[in-house]
Amino acid sequence: MVHDPRRYPPPPGFAARANVTPDVLAALPEEPLAFWEQQAERLPWSRRWDSVHEWVPVDPDDPATPRATWFDGGTLDASVVCVDRHVAAGRGEHTALLFEGERGDTERVTYAGLQDRVARAAGALRALGVGPGDRVVVYLPVLVDTVVVALACARVGAVHSLVFGGFSAEALRFRVADTGARVVVTSDGQFRRGRAVAVKGTVDEAVAGLEHVEHVLVVRRTGEETPDVPWTAGRDVWWHDALAQAEPVTDPGAWDAEHPLFVTYTSGTTGRPKGVVHTTGGYLVQASWTHWAVFDAKPDDVYWCTADLAWVTAHTYVLYGPLSNGVTVVLAEGSPDHPTATRHADVIERLGVTVYYTAPTLVRSLMARFPDGFGAHPDGRDRDLSSVRLLGSVGEAINPEAYVWFHRHVGGGRAPLVDTWWQSESGAAVVSTLPGVHTGVPGAAGVALPGQRVRVVDEDGTDVPAGTSGLVTLEGRWPAMARTVWGDHARYRDSYFARFAARGLFLAGDGGVLDDAGYLRLQGRVDEVVNVSGHRLSTIEVESALVAHPFVAEAGAVGVDDPLTGQAVAVFVVPVAPPATDDPAAWRALAEQVRPALVAHVAAAIGPVAKPAHVVCVPDLPRTRSGKIMRRLLGDVLTGRPLGDTTSLQDETVVPVLQRVVEGRANAG
Repeated sequence: MVHDPRRYPPPPGFAARANVTPDVLAALPEEPLAFWEQQAERLPWSRRWDSVHEWVPVDPDDPATPRATWFDGGTLDASVVCVDRHVAAGRGEHTALLFEGERGDTERVTYAGLQDRVARAAGALRALGVGPGDRVVVYLPVLVDTVVVALACARVGAVHSLVFGGFSAEALRFRVADTGARVVVTSDGQFRRGRAVAVKGTVDEAVAGLEHVEHVLVVRRTGEETPDVPWTAGRDVWWHDALAQAEPVTDPGAWDAEHPLFVTYTSGTTGRPKGVVHTTGGYLVQASWTHWAVFDAKPDDVYWCTADLAWVTAHTYVLYGPLSNGVTVVLAEGSPDHPTATRHADVIERLGVTVYYTAPTLVRSLMARFPDGFGAHPDGRDRDLSSVRLLGSVGEAINPEAYVWFHRHVGGGRAPLVDTWWQSESGAAVVSTLPGVHTGVPGAAGVALPGQRVRVVDEDGTDVPAGTSGLVTLEGRWPAMARTVWGDHARYRDSYFARFAARGLFLAGDGGVLDDAGYLRLQGRVDEVVNVSGHRLSTIEVESALVAHPFVAEAGAVGVDDPLTGQAVAVFVVPVAPPATDDPAAWRALAEQVRPALVAHVAAAIGPVAKPAHVVCVPDLPRTRSGKIMRRLLGDVLTGRPLGDTTSLQDETVVPVLQRVVEGRANAG
């Protein structure tokens, strides 16, 4: 892999005040079970655990294996961990949530106010018959009510599953049916780039014929702008009416540590989404500690993770991690570039955001639009981003050029940048840099965090030498690990544990390289590596080379069949300066114009073997809501194969545009 030589050590002033310093790190227990038991002491347990961890490995004769428990016998309540304990500690008037609506409406919610709302919402759910183990699907945008519903589910022992509010009826129906949800929570409509869009009809289509759905709770968001709300008497209930009649749950239960907390669906980049199940105790321990350590959580932080609330990142690093640590959390409804391109810069300046955690896809978009500085505006006034003391990246590997731009223009060259690698299945960050300890390395996610052990192995599960590409695996277990796939434990076993069961390794599904210092460089999903004449090329490496070219704002690379080399590299490129027309012919002509320069650039950056055989210029790339490029769909479009699963697409209009550009395109050689 190409190694960027730039390095960003912790600034001395930051390091001196960091939660985790070299001395603190050295004093932590090295043995994982002792380490995680120490971190569990940070939470308010109703009953202490009987055992820290038990593990039953894969047994071919036992379909219930593998299985894990963490802090078994211990009991606690997630809403108490995140809300009630802060009020009890005298911090009830501290701001918990700062909401930024797309239309400019704002709301401030204190921890005491959040406690009242969660207690009343829990009462509303209980009045509808929702109890321990029942599933509640939440189909809402980024709203205060979305947070309230999730915590209210935890308060009554229900299992929540948050679904992106822009998904189609088909995608929503799959998740409602798969979980067997009794209740769906939605809204009358949503605001999308200035328009009020009705969504209740989408929900009705999704739940039609699903007899296990007893109630649809409807939050009033768009009101008179979407007046024709379809209604099924006896099933549908206005959220505000349910709250008004509810008896608040002021005595939350104490749920077993292994009680399911939520089901989150994998993004679907490689196939049918899996309903990953996370339990209460172990998940909260790891979510809370990793947020405190990686994001250096301080009581006065104004913390903004830009993930949609339906993504696992938001579960861990908008909801449960930050609120367990008592910080102020920013919630922003809508798009980052609406109503203005500087919306995020405006929010950072106005609210004094101190920690800003976002996806590389947004960083690259901002870099293309503001190459000389984030926040520049036609009015000539740069936004004041000096409140930012820490940056974070999540979703995919952040390209070195995007890393450097982010650090320089959003962090002012002074704020450390923590890249984080983890998955829906891991539940919390596995690899990152502790900002008061580790040097930031562009192109590398960081090192294994305390309590975690990352190994890069070959096809047989044997560790490869430092600097050699291999399969990323996790040794042992960790508290926030998923316990199963909802309704399909065999898929859980086969996807993650079966291949290296004898070695006790979890297969992450990514390729990567560990260097001599223990820094991990990700190469993308294993099935997205391109094999050209026996040379295995990382799609992320090709994309990073392209993004470093001044023509390219975004890039997606994929392997396609080739009669001579086995596979060839194909790249889809989003230009910094796109054509002024949506005519596919203009996009094809642009690709032919820039193809020689881009091919030469990739060859110089990586080597001749990486030369793209196909270059396609497009207005956008297909992504999941988490920002991951769905490279599988790029290959489907280019080769004319039937499209695979598309239920997790962030924007379903992107793929037809790509298909029109590719149609009629001459074969590139």
